[in-house]
Amino acid sequence: MPTPMPTPTRPTGAPERDGRLVILGVAASDSHAVANHLIAHALRADGFTVVNLGTCTPVAEFADACERHPQAEAVLIGSLNGQIHEDLHDLADAKRSGRVHCPVLVGGNLSVGSVKDEASVARLYDLGVDRVLTSAADLVPTLDALYTATAPDFVPAAAAR
Repeated sequence: MPTPMPTPTRPTGAPERDGRLVILGVAASDSHAVANHLIAHALRADGFTVVNLGTCTPVAEFADACERHPQAEAVLIGSLNGQIHEDLHDLADAKRSGRVHCPVLVGGNLSVGSVKDEASVARLYDLGVDRVLTSAADLVPTLDALYTATAPDFVPAAAAR
């Protein structure tokens, strides 16, 4: 008989995750879907509500999703093809206009070529990205830290109904 999968548990002191909503997608020029689905599955297992926009998602679609889901606590954008800088060229305008109202986190392969430099990361922050993640393992702790920092002003999706 196969061993059952362990039930995820929250670390001591971690905020409740049920009803917390995130918007997930892959950058506009990127059609890599496997990591996107794995991240969506892992986040749901941790109690998050995930609006998964899938692959090839332009900033305008992330902004539309933010407008449909004002309770979203973060936009999560992945990239494996390394073209994310071009894909996010209009993110700063979307944030400035209020269409993207929550933190934007990016991760994956964020530049073309095998050599990765800090200038590439700095350019992402200049484009309006709030956090650059170097490991998928950092995603939930980063979301929890952002949530804890804004908790007095934050209304989870379950409470907004």
